[in-house]
Amino acid sequence: MVFSSIIFLFAYFAFTLLVYYIVPRKGRNIFLFFVNLLFYGWGEPVMVFLMLFSIVINYIGGYFVEKYKPDKKKAKIPLALTVIVDIGILAFFKYIAMIIGTINLLPFLNIPVLSVSLPIGISFYTFQTMSYVIDVYRDDAPVSKSLINFGTYVALFPQLIAGPIVRYKDVAQQIRHRTETLEQFNHGVKLFMVGLGKKVLIANQMGAMWSAMQATSGHNGVLGSWVGIAGYTMQIYFDFSGYSDMACGLGNMFGFEFLKNFNYPYISKSVTEFWRRWHISLSTWFREYVYIPLGGNRCKIPRQIFNLLVVWFCTGLWHGASYNFILWGLYYGLILIIEKFVLNKVLEKLPSVLRHIYTIIIFMLGWVIFYFDNMEKMGNFFVSLFNLSDGIIGSEALVILCRYIMILAIAIVACTPLGATVYEKLKDKKYIWIAETLFCIVVLVISVAAIVNQSYNPFLYFRF
Repeated sequence: MVFSSIIFLFAYFAFTLLVYYIVPRKGRNIFLFFVNLLFYGWGEPVMVFLMLFSIVINYIGGYFVEKYKPDKKKAKIPLALTVIVDIGILAFFKYIAMIIGTINLLPFLNIPVLSVSLPIGISFYTFQTMSYVIDVYRDDAPVSKSLINFGTYVALFPQLIAGPIVRYKDVAQQIRHRTETLEQFNHGVKLFMVGLGKKVLIANQMGAMWSAMQATSGHNGVLGSWVGIAGYTMQIYFDFSGYSDMACGLGNMFGFEFLKNFNYPYISKSVTEFWRRWHISLSTWFREYVYIPLGGNRCKIPRQIFNLLVVWFCTGLWHGASYNFILWGLYYGLILIIEKFVLNKVLEKLPSVLRHIYTIIIFMLGWVIFYFDNMEKMGNFFVSLFNLSDGIIGSEALVILCRYIMILAIAIVACTPLGATVYEKLKDKKYIWIAETLFCIVVLVISVAAIVNQSYNPFLYFRF
């Protein structure tokens, strides 16, 4: 993994960027399409054929939806067939073991569980291809007349592995006609460096703290357990938002603008607000393609509750073939229902600090459900968060806290808009570009050194 990261940064990406700007503008999508496939096939060559199949099926689906669009009944046939194929592929590769395991709970059944490798990023690119055909049907996006252009959109390597989920209607114009600028490229470099620093310098350290706390679990005390889950809370945010920043930064360097995927979710004052700020592309996808088609909030209250539960069941299931993810999704679904119909009026009357504390507790408890796929371990950890008989903090947990307290403090500050606010006030200063350049160089050097020296772990969302 360390070697692959260095190869990507200083060989693959550098070569791709250089050749991209040498290739005539008309040939850039063709070049990107093939280097995208090379990137995806680096670790899983066979899975390239699955992606190509998905690209071709959805391209054909879009073509026939457009062809029969004057007759909505006819257009629904290729739409339905394409969506069924997409969901079928995703279900087979991601959920087949879970489906068989669930069926085997029935008496007298013992169906052999299939061992199927999970293609990296399949949840992300499947949602992208589905949104394309649906948007063509809705007249929200133009049909792609070029298979290469459509393939470039699906397999675009900056956001292919772990998002953000990019809808075709948001980048259709950029796919066909985009103008790369020096200003955009410069912004992309800075954004990429920020994302790299988030991942390597903060997320990996917070992950190490969380792992260390788990190794001493049972003796950490209440505070030690809360510090441990705080570490995971910071790890998953900086890991995923770091990747999203890197993806958006890389996109900028190639002339693309992707929508923002995170907007400081940990400053939220309600769970409803949290989900407007966290993984925005996924929340938007489920709102546009599941919640609103089900009727959204235009129905009576019982139906609204049903719609929300369906969406959050699907949101949990999207994250993985494990019951804890479904439980995690329904946990948020129930809280959002309570907020929507009962709690919001109460929260509005509370001081901001209390609303913020309430939200922090809710999402930290949520990350416990998200992390533990073993229900017994999950239950034991929940008990440790409130069991004062274990003491306030164990001696080993205290040592771990002292070792990581500085980076934890940095992470807490960095997950707020404070840094961005300061930067906005200084960005127009005469020599600020010197400080920005030095910052990018320092982050790159330290990050590369950390990648080489650490036992480097991949992005958490690669497995989704």
